[in-house]
Amino acid sequence: MSLTLDDFDYLLPPELIAQAPLPERSASRLLVVTPAPGTEPLLADASIADLPALVRPGDLLVFNDTRVIHARLHGVKDSGGQVEVLIERAVGPHEALAQVRASKSPKTGSRLRLAEAFDVEVLGRVGEFYHLHFPAGENLFTLLERHGKLPLPPYIQRAAGDADESRYQTVFARDPGSVAAPTAGLHFDEALLSRLAERGANCAWLTLHVGAGTFQPVRVDDLGEHRMHRERYVIPQETVDAIAATRTAGGRVIAVGTTSLRALEAAAQDGALEAGSSETEIFILPGFRFQVVDALITNFHLPKSTLLMLVSAFAGMDTIRRAYAHAIARRYRFFSYGDAMFLTRKNETEDDAL
Repeated sequence: MSLTLDDFDYLLPPELIAQAPLPERSASRLLVVTPAPGTEPLLADASIADLPALVRPGDLLVFNDTRVIHARLHGVKDSGGQVEVLIERAVGPHEALAQVRASKSPKTGSRLRLAEAFDVEVLGRVGEFYHLHFPAGENLFTLLERHGKLPLPPYIQRAAGDADESRYQTVFARDPGSVAAPTAGLHFDEALLSRLAERGANCAWLTLHVGAGTFQPVRVDDLGEHRMHRERYVIPQETVDAIAATRTAGGRVIAVGTTSLRALEAAAQDGALEAGSSETEIFILPGFRFQVVDALITNFHLPKSTLLMLVSAFAGMDTIRRAYAHAIARRYRFFSYGDAMFLTRKNETEDDAL
């Protein structure tokens, strides 16, 4: 299948881009999408609060417990020019890769004064990112928490406020390292988690730290030439064991968010799912053979994005086209603070029509 960027485009009215969360996490709408080979997919309008009725006893929901860091910093160069720094990911207790916006690119060996509080040294470039060295006297995340700002996505056209400090984190966020929230998890509160447990569903956890590269546009028309950004993940042995037990009992593995799915499928690329820590550049396009995940809870994704390509691979390109057209017609809210979908994986023998 020869795919181009235009195969994953759609027109979205800008007023459907959610600029703030709803008052209640579980108040968002949920579009239930079930592929139906040979006919149109089944589309049902529901809400996140209906999720316990959609899961079965013995199903396993896998959540990403990453925590969003205060990754955005403002400062000045040695020359006095203004800079904006967005951490991509930590590469040590005092080093990070970052996007740096400035009128002129900072040179290797130069220093940046950030937040009027501390200096970082520019060690060089790693692809499109800058390698920065932070002061050795304090942990990187501690510095960022004190002096940085929460990095809301670029399509949210306002600065982060006090409410975002809690609402742009999941209620189960534990391990700091992401510069963007695993947004499907934002819909879950303690009451919903309790109802899922009462239903007989089980929960498991992994960590994938979302990098700033998740917002970078695909810059090539031939998708075979695109290279994904790297993201670090950790899958505990307990999660691998829970997935194996779910399979044995006939339950489904439901990934909560594309980050959970990416970690699980990356860890199973060489065969059986393995616990441990690694980095992934996995690029999931239609034609990908999924090894682990049976169903996916995910928000709506940007046109021409790698995540739209991922859900198209999972549920089928035609199914996703119809689902997005339905969501736009029904005025669903899009992207990080928006509504969600419950996707069932398409049959691997089903062919997509371009």
